[in-house]
Amino acid sequence: MLEKLLNLIRKVVSKLFSSTTVEKELDTDIITSPEMSVSVDLWSKMYQGVPPWLSGTVKGFNLSSSIAAEIARLVTLEMESNVVNNTYLDEQYQVVIDDIRRYTEYACAKGGIVFKPYANGENIEVDITQADYFFPTATNSRGEITGAVFLDTKSVGDYVYTRLEEHSLVGTTYTIKNRAFLNTNAEYSDNLGKEIPLTDVEEWAELAPEVTIQNIKKPLFAYFKMPFANTIDTGSPLGVSVYSRAVGDLEELDKQYSRILWEYEGSELAVDASIDCFKLDVYGNPILPQGKERLFRSLFFSSDTEKDSIKTFSPDIRDVSLFNGLDKLLRQIEFKCGLAYGTLSDPQNVDKTAEEIKTSKQRSYQTIKDTQKSLEKALKHLVYCMEVVGNLSGLPTGLNNEVTFEWDDSILVDEATERQQDRQDVAMGVMSLIEYRVKWYSETKEEAAKNIPQQADTIQ
Repeated sequence: MLEKLLNLIRKVVSKLFSSTTVEKELDTDIITSPEMSVSVDLWSKMYQGVPPWLSGTVKGFNLSSSIAAEIARLVTLEMESNVVNNTYLDEQYQVVIDDIRRYTEYACAKGGIVFKPYANGENIEVDITQADYFFPTATNSRGEITGAVFLDTKSVGDYVYTRLEEHSLVGTTYTIKNRAFLNTNAEYSDNLGKEIPLTDVEEWAELAPEVTIQNIKKPLFAYFKMPFANTIDTGSPLGVSVYSRAVGDLEELDKQYSRILWEYEGSELAVDASIDCFKLDVYGNPILPQGKERLFRSLFFSSDTEKDSIKTFSPDIRDVSLFNGLDKLLRQIEFKCGLAYGTLSDPQNVDKTAEEIKTSKQRSYQTIKDTQKSLEKALKHLVYCMEVVGNLSGLPTGLNNEVTFEWDDSILVDEATERQQDRQDVAMGVMSLIEYRVKWYSETKEEAAKNIPQQADTIQ
């Protein structure tokens, strides 16, 4: 039953169209390789808790979504970003910023997301397109995506309506094309069906089949790409999931977690008792103590002696060794996902030298900083897109607005812990008071020496 349910969920999750289908309908080249398409689909399933290796005996620990959520939390912790000197545009922009942690989590899980603004009356709305709903078609010399096809689907019973929105930038000429399709029997199908007018779907009725805009410098969509090297397809412009290098370890983690569950279930206390030990009902069935039915098993056997009539099953649980194995897998995953030891694993089991701990924290810090830089770049591009869309629609967005960012770096570097460690080093004599003041009070060595009377004549 569970296996059938998992297969059904996997089919629903995979109910997206392949790049080959999109290429055929639009007569355009999709630059997403088959390897990347398969990987994005796998990362999506892992994030949604239905990786392909789950079965009746392998349960899901579902750590993938937790990894994406933790990195997104660290990246956006106390984040502030504003559009300067344009109240209207800043108000529209803050709608995105208010939900930026969730969007960042999607990007962490699937390798990237797209921000695509459009005018809606007096407002500028922003569509968030996840990695499995868009296909890049062109890049520039820097490897940045300049053309793409976006999917929009709507289901009504067995009918599936699909809209393909193609963006392309050639020089400074920007073209947007819209086409709609209807599949009347699209259950788990990779078939778009027949083409229909956009007016057949109420939500798409006001969209133009083709729009051309001049004097555009950048694509009117902003791609937030995770800053990790793409080991799946080194030539792809797409980003990779934060757990892309730990897929095999995450599979092994689910298996190890399943072994632990089975260890507890298999060693559950039980009593093997002969049917002779119980009263029988009118049908000859044993009457078990109320509320203790789960405790008794192997009732239908006979015994020659009273000693053999009741036996207790209570084996030792090997949970310590199993949990140690689980924790080692967690530390491997932390390393491959760019996280500090103890983020996912038990911090009490991290037996490392001070230098190794420092390196571990630096790894996590750099992961977060690189992701913040990538997010900042995407959001600046988004503001440009909002400016263009706003100006085309007569909205007061202006041009060349300044965007500011503030990141809570002090929490990332754990300043309080580092300062306490330095105080201990001073007490031990391995760090001088002058070094301490230079580091934490931003003084020169001369200033620090003057502020420590007993050491005023000595500059170290």
